[in-house]
Amino acid sequence: MTSDAEPAADTAAAAVTSWRPDAYDDFAASYEAENVASLLNAFYARPAMVDLAGDVDGRRILDAGCGAGPLTALLRDRGARMTGLDGSPAMIDLARQRLGDDVPLHVHDLAQPLPFAADSFDDVVSSLVLHYLEDWDAPLAEIRRVLRPGGRFILAVNHPFVRTFTHPDEDYFATRQYSDEFDFDGRPATLTMFHRPVHAIFNAFTRAGFDIEMVDEPPPSPQTPTELLPPRIASGERTAFLGFLFVVLRAP
Repeated sequence: MTSDAEPAADTAAAAVTSWRPDAYDDFAASYEAENVASLLNAFYARPAMVDLAGDVDGRRILDAGCGAGPLTALLRDRGARMTGLDGSPAMIDLARQRLGDDVPLHVHDLAQPLPFAADSFDDVVSSLVLHYLEDWDAPLAEIRRVLRPGGRFILAVNHPFVRTFTHPDEDYFATRQYSDEFDFDGRPATLTMFHRPVHAIFNAFTRAGFDIEMVDEPPPSPQTPTELLPPRIASGERTAFLGFLFVVLRAP
């Protein structure tokens, strides 16, 4: 998600070899330390999600896969009535430290039915979460269920074209599992995710009954420190890079 640095020698001891909802428990604090100031999280994914959400004052919003709560906090500070859930108890503990007691937080596996009544939320946001799930049909159906009619599902996932460039020998058209090594604030970890081609992503959205309102491939935030930018963007040669795919869906 955030770093391509070489892992340290003790990677095997810290690695996650098969994904589980509480996998981030193994490196939650290190991930959060990286997350708060990294290019991909702090100056790319979160600003883009906030921009897509727009005016959220008074809106009931579920952050599905809230992690340690940085996006939850940004939307709350803009007037949203936030609820968060995450599969990692350690991440929820960090979110509680950040958010205090005024935001309901739940430890919950997004692959399981959501613990909310139908039409509970005006919006659901989910930043960099769905690509951990092999099956999207059940989670998308649940998100659709808890959204009121006209509600939005705002999400970001790994851009499927990135892996085509970095691993050209792999089958782009197959939905398949893969693992990547990361270094989070000096702590090595292995993240296991699922690649989906573009058609599989959008077919899943329409199968769940969503209307596709917007697709975005935004540039980094204008507030990004120059030293964090890729050289071709810092020099002004380009304005953006392929990283994540941002989508706004609407529940009819």
